[in-house]
Amino acid sequence: MPATPAEASSPRYDRTAAAILDAAAHTLAEHGGSANMAEVAAAAGVSRATLYRYYPSRGALLQALAAQALAEAGSRIADAGLDRCPVPEAIERIVRALLTVGDRYTVLLSEQVQPDPTEADRAVGDHLRAVIARGIGEGVLRDDLPAEVIHQLFGGLLAASVKLVGERQLGLEETAAATTTLFLDGARRP
Repeated sequence: MPATPAEASSPRYDRTAAAILDAAAHTLAEHGGSANMAEVAAAAGVSRATLYRYYPSRGALLQALAAQALAEAGSRIADAGLDRCPVPEAIERIVRALLTVGDRYTVLLSEQVQPDPTEADRAVGDHLRAVIARGIGEGVLRDDLPAEVIHQLFGGLLAASVKLVGERQLGLEETAAATTTLFLDGARRP
């Protein structure tokens, strides 16, 4: 049975939920989609009954991980100072922030877990759209494609980059540099 609202607001509940999510992120990053709830419970140091009290299903656990990943990404993006640097540097900061967070949550892509779209826009999408609009306005990014198309293409490139880092095909810094260069050289005004 899921926790009551009073239980869910207690500090003990918060610590246990955080420990479970941290263990789930590590376990799923290490073992991928094959990791089961028993492995997550063992890694968190809790019983399976406790795990299921907090997250009644694997889907609920993955949704909570998605919300945590989005909050971390949003925090990194908000702290990146995107409006105080040139557009190419802002793009690089976005890439690095999302790859840093995404490395822990690669399993969410393979499991096709979708965060809340409104929250995703607030935390990440709106910031990215602002940088793209500024880039188009300043003549740094091409203007022959709608900004939303550039945004979607960049999002696809970011998703592929997170997978590359998660699969250890490239290191985080190498992937960030390659992604930034690929996007900017392909999206700059001809």
